[in-house]
Amino acid sequence: MTPAPAPVRELDPYAIDELTRAAQKILDEFGSANIRPELLERVAETAAGLSEPTRHHCRPVDTPDGLFVLRGLPLDDAEIGPTPLSWSTAGDCAAVWDVILLLLATVMGNPIAWEGQQDGRFVHNIVPSPGHEQEQTGASSTVLLSPHTEDAFHPGRAHLLMLGCMRNHDRIATTAASIRNAQLDPADVEVLSRPTLPILPDDAYTEAQGFDGRPPNVPTLWESEDGLTLRFDPAYTPLDDASPEHRAAYGRLEAELARVSVAVGLEPGDVLVVDNDLVVHGRVPFQARYDGTDRWLKRASVRVPGRRTRPAAETDEHGYGQAAIQAYA
Repeated sequence: MTPAPAPVRELDPYAIDELTRAAQKILDEFGSANIRPELLERVAETAAGLSEPTRHHCRPVDTPDGLFVLRGLPLDDAEIGPTPLSWSTAGDCAAVWDVILLLLATVMGNPIAWEGQQDGRFVHNIVPSPGHEQEQTGASSTVLLSPHTEDAFHPGRAHLLMLGCMRNHDRIATTAASIRNAQLDPADVEVLSRPTLPILPDDAYTEAQGFDGRPPNVPTLWESEDGLTLRFDPAYTPLDDASPEHRAAYGRLEAELARVSVAVGLEPGDVLVVDNDLVVHGRVPFQARYDGTDRWLKRASVRVPGRRTRPAAETDEHGYGQAAIQAYA
């Protein structure tokens, strides 16, 4: 892994003031960030009225790195309160940041939620939780969170992933690797473009794991209109069921993604934006203290209307019974 800096878009003072004022006004109006249709409607109206300079900061990912960091939003460590022990107890902690992320997500596309994850919330709290230390989910800590495509098992997965950093005293790195920076043998690309294996639901989707239906085989790589894209989650891909040729090609892809991986050290107030079609992300291991000072991120997922980066065959997948809820029809 190369500890190289991620591309940074430094928010100017006007954009910072516009976003923070707009988010606080919405929060004051509704009393909480509990998502309901009226709040989403107000977010959409407000996002549509944001100035062009602010919207420019939210333009599409425009480098092969497939990600960027929005930097400059203020965050008071004491004001946001202690890091929750679980997403289920987070409630309205740092609620203004839920609204900020929803505003940014709405400028970039259409925020989505999942019926089977974090009670259908549009903004998730990602915190280490006791008893989940070794899982391959955002609640883990002591294990490497393997590089993966977010919600890779589902055809309705996000095009963009947003991670807002609330707290990161220990500088715990988010890892990221772009397929556009990788160097792959054409023969391996051809092998991995075949729909050979399924990607199974991860441990955050317990209902999906019990779905009664044949898992669809999906390609790992494919060529979209603007270049190579991927759908990748080795922790939930039954590689033992593949041929030696496929496993070898998959292993070389893993090694190449590891070679081009970067470590992104998020600072409080940073918002990392990841192109989920180009970049796999993960997290290095750490020792959670559970004392209110642990790493704390907020996560939002975004679909971009009209984007054509997925194979047409994905429309026939059952998604293991999971439904993505779009904020705006």
